Amino acid sequence: MTQGRPLLNRRLDGFGTTIFAEMSALAVRTGSINLGQGFPDTDGPEEIREAAVRALREGKGNQYPPGPGVPELRAAISEHQQRFYDLPFDPDTEVLVTAGATEAIAATMLALLEPGDEVIAFEPFYDSYAACIAMAGAKRVPLTLRAPSFRPDLDELRSKITPQTRLLLLNTPHNPTGMVLSAEELNAIAALAVEYDLLVVTDEVYEHLVFEGTHRPITALPGMRERTVSISSAGKTFSFTGWKVGWVTASAELVTAVRSAKQFLTYVSAGPFQYAVAEALRLPDSYYEGLRAELRAKRDLLSGGLAAAGFEVYRPAGTYFITTDIRPLGESDGASFCRSLPQRAGVVAIPNAVFYDHKEAGAPYVRFAFCKRTEVLADAAERLRKAFAH
Repeated sequence: MTQGRPLLNRRLDGFGTTIFAEMSALAVRTGSINLGQGFPDTDGPEEIREAAVRALREGKGNQYPPGPGVPELRAAISEHQQRFYDLPFDPDTEVLVTAGATEAIAATMLALLEPGDEVIAFEPFYDSYAACIAMAGAKRVPLTLRAPSFRPDLDELRSKITPQTRLLLLNTPHNPTGMVLSAEELNAIAALAVEYDLLVVTDEVYEHLVFEGTHRPITALPGMRERTVSISSAGKTFSFTGWKVGWVTASAELVTAVRSAKQFLTYVSAGPFQYAVAEALRLPDSYYEGLRAELRAKRDLLSGGLAAAGFEVYRPAGTYFITTDIRPLGESDGASFCRSLPQRAGVVAIPNAVFYDHKEAGAPYVRFAFCKRTEVLADAAERLRKAFAH
């Protein structure tokens, strides 16, 4: 305490060490299999890693890259949006490279929100959403997704819109539930955004990890191009999460606004990796198809193992996370369950309650990541079966 008040800005009160850091440290300390934090345990394509090495050796990006991102990457992002979604974006004015999707979210919230604004977001939500909204001085308004389908109640969404609502924050495919918004849901959400003149920010980092259904960018819908900020990144698609290369695509006016905030955060980052990600985005369709097939098999392996151990399993349509209900195991507190899980089974998971404002709504749910090697998942499934199956 100094001057009689806490050191931490009151907007960040309650945002201490993230649960991911805590549980990953617990995994190391106990020698457990870490199915908590969402990072792969193998690197992505060798040719893309070599592209980063080549950029380093050729002196590309070793000094400050351009603020909006290197031209090669901005062009590749524009081509990606055209290739997969038939969406044209000007690489010079409508694309912005960021330090991962996390910075893109932070810069977007800081740029577009003012104190008193309200942001409607699907609950459970990725923890950085809450922190970024808080840093902007705005208020988050959760729309709770409920088991077993975790689909949004669109009537409830309409009821939460007030004169103070500035922005809808979407995440599809959705972390942690794995829900993928349908065409009908996206159309209805877009219609509400147009009707109430709302901005929409959509986190699409799992866009290529869809196992059932199709990923559809909401910006493609009528009236949405001028009001939507789309965010994605290379980490989830190419398994190089440590490179922290993300991006924003939006109208020139929205990109200018976001860049105004972003330039005072990192300014620039990941110079040589930007050149490598430009090459990654141009990989053939077979890469993307193979990634989906591999992760679908891993999803099914871990889902089966969790079910055999006695968990209620909500099989995800996308992402690389599985949400489970621990009540069939005679448990109801996900946080205490996850803290005891390393000792009981030698496995680490994440309690979903950390993604909720309404902690009681998320209390019985636990998230497992399946972006690990097949043999690791099989080992984890066996450990859980031995610990809990009767």
